[in-house]
Amino acid sequence: MTEALIVVDVQNDFCTGGALAVPGGDEVAAPINAMMERFDAVILTQDWHPQGHSSFASSHPGKNPFESVEMPYGTQVLWPDHCVQGSEGAAFHKDLRTDGDLVLRKGFRSGIDSYSGFFENDQTTPTGLDGYLRSRGISRLTLAGLATDFCVAFTALDAARLGFAVTVELAACRAIDLDGSLPAALAKMKEAGVVIQS
Repeated sequence: MTEALIVVDVQNDFCTGGALAVPGGDEVAAPINAMMERFDAVILTQDWHPQGHSSFASSHPGKNPFESVEMPYGTQVLWPDHCVQGSEGAAFHKDLRTDGDLVLRKGFRSGIDSYSGFFENDQTTPTGLDGYLRSRGISRLTLAGLATDFCVAFTALDAARLGFAVTVELAACRAIDLDGSLPAALAKMKEAGVVIQS
């Protein structure tokens, strides 16, 4: 079976000094680089928001980062402005190898956020990743990157729902852990049949 490595959002804004820094985010680049040779395909996802994206707290007067609002597709956590298209914060971390097969940009629709590499947060608008992987004959996925409890977990859950065999390599991930989001995400992934490799 053909296997792919999905490298999730290893971008400057999610690393030390970034607008939405994940603790230890920089630490994932070296283990991810070392893993790349083991896979038939490497896909990198990249958060790619327009200015004034609806997931930014700054787009909601009176709201602060990490508060929530109700959007047409459900509850949305509001974030600091991050990964704005073309910005240094949206660029991949300098230590990360970017010579993969595909860079998939997500979160570029201004009215809806996208944690998963497969679907926008409405769970129905596809990114095209599913079709790409199937056209390559890929059925097994290993995920690494940032953040374990948001974009990695959402990508893993969607991949499992779509019928892929999924492993999350925790040593090459880091989490935000917002109000217990990490244990909740790990439990959901295990329940969905995702293999958690620590």
